[in-house]
Order: sequence, then C-alpha cells, then structure tokens
Amino acid sequence: MNETGTFWDHLDELRSVVIRGLAITMVAAVAAFFLKDWLFAVVLAPRSSDFITFRLMGVEPFSISLMNTGLTEQFVIHMRTAFYAGLLVTLPYIIYLLFGFVSPALYDNEKKYAVLLVSSGYLMFMLGTLLNYFLIFPLTVKFLGTYQVSEDVANMLTLQSYVDTLLMMSLVMGIVFELPVVSWILGKMGLVSAQMMGEWRRQAVVAILIVAAVITPTTDAFTLLIVALPIWLLYELSILILKLK
Repeated sequence: MNETGTFWDHLDELRSVVIRGLAITMVAAVAAFFLKDWLFAVVLAPRSSDFITFRLMGVEPFSISLMNTGLTEQFVIHMRTAFYAGLLVTLPYIIYLLFGFVSPALYDNEKKYAVLLVSSGYLMFMLGTLLNYFLIFPLTVKFLGTYQVSEDVANMLTLQSYVDTLLMMSLVMGIVFELPVVSWILGKMGLVSAQMMGEWRRQAVVAILIVAAVITPTTDAFTLLIVALPIWLLYELSILILKLK
C-alpha cells in the first residue's frame, strides 16, 4: 500500500487483496471438493469408536449411523464443508495479504507487534479447532448420539445436524481460544490489567462454566469439565501475559 496514494488507490489495492484472497480460497475449496473421500473420512471419523480419541480412552465399541433427509442436502453440505476446509487451509495466506496491505502504514515497532498478534491469533484459533475436533466434539457426539430415553426409541441423526454441529463448535472454540490475544490487546489499550482479571477470577469461573455449557449441549459433568478446563487455563494464561507485557 502506497502511503502517499489517494483514497481510491488504496481502495483499488484493497479490492485486489480481497479478490486474490477469495480466488485462492476458492481454489482450495474446489480441491477439497474433489477430495471428497478424504475430506469426509476426516469429518465423519469422530462418530465411531475407531476414532483415535476413543481408542486411546478405551471406549467400548459403538458406531453412529447418519441419514440424509433432503434431495439436495448432501450436495450442499459437501460444498459448505469443502469451502470451510479451503478457508482453514488458505487463512495464513489471506492474513499475509492483509498484513501486506496495512504494513506500509505501520511503524517498525508496530509491525513487530502486528506480526506477533496475527501469528498468535491464527495459532490459537487452530488450537481451539483441533481441541474441538479431537476431544470436545467426539465426546459430544458419543453422548448425544447414543443417548436414549428408551430402547424403543432409536436415534436417527441427520448428516446436516452432524456437520452443522461440528462446524459451529469448531468456529466457537476457535473464537474462544482468542481470549489471550484479545486480553493482550485490551491490556495494551489500558482497558484491563492482570490485577483486574485476578480480582474477577470468581466471576470469570462462573462465566466460563456458562460458556462451556452452551458450547457442549450435554448434561454430564465430565464433558462440561473437559470444555471448561482449557477455557479457564486460557484465562489464567491471559493474566500471565498481562503481567509480562
């Protein structure tokens, strides 16, 4: 971005960045679309006891069957899942493009903080997504997918319900894992401090339990703890980061 350029020059360059970002995302999404077998082998893996998390936990054998109820549903879900996968893969490049657009307007010390902020934000988002895929979502699926009020009532889960839950929980956990990054930004702005967050610890624990209950729609305390524990650790990490900033 040319610092001396006009507003329209900057707007044209931003449009170019957006177009390149969308183009590379669509290329990756199309590639994921044609790698259907591999893509849905990954997506559908947590629905059975063969999944690595359940094998490590020694869970008794189980398998949850999925069904399709709409004429276009499988195709639409295929496209949506492929786009999400393409976005995850190309997100670092999109961030790189955006940083290249704004970096000429930053001072050297601001560039250093910006690189650290962007890198940390992406890393934390991916950690949240991976934690959801390997631990939180599988436990949720097992509990809800095998829960029965009576043996006379069989579970008939739809593919749409399964994929929607996976994508929603992955997005939410990715956002939740941005807590240390957001805390650092607010600390730099003087809006929060380590002392303040320490004093709010009790209220934060209550809020964390509420958030964990919303993220994981199960009633067992074990799954609630699995979700709440990493969020609480992120809160404590945020306090430590604010002390060191």
